[in-house]
Amino acid sequence: MVGQKICVVVISGTLERLQAAAMVASVAAVSGQEVLVFLSMNALPHFVKGATAEAPHEGPMGDLIIAKKVPEFKMLFEQAIELGGARLYPCSMAMDVLEVGSEQLEDYLEEATGLTRLLTEVQDGQVWTF
Repeated sequence: MVGQKICVVVISGTLERLQAAAMVASVAAVSGQEVLVFLSMNALPHFVKGATAEAPHEGPMGDLIIAKKVPEFKMLFEQAIELGGARLYPCSMAMDVLEVGSEQLEDYLEEATGLTRLLTEVQDGQVWTF
């Protein structure tokens, strides 16, 4: 599986899904796979600089993630970048809808892109959606 391209599409803003997406991205990246993450819809607001809103929980697992101090999803995404070369792309359409500019997003995000360009880049890889 080393060298396989994976695209993680994150559209949910819930803690459990953000956490799962970050775990997939970080493990795949440090395992030598090329990882692209596409942040859109309800996920993107969590990557605005200074965002303090806690991700809502879907169920009891979300409470356990916090209680057991599981590493936060943003930290896992950053580790995927630092340790495995993952690339995180904000969705240009979601940025337009949110009226957010690239300077307002976390510095570790790549240049905004559209879904068409992203899917072209990962056409021979796997696409995982959260």
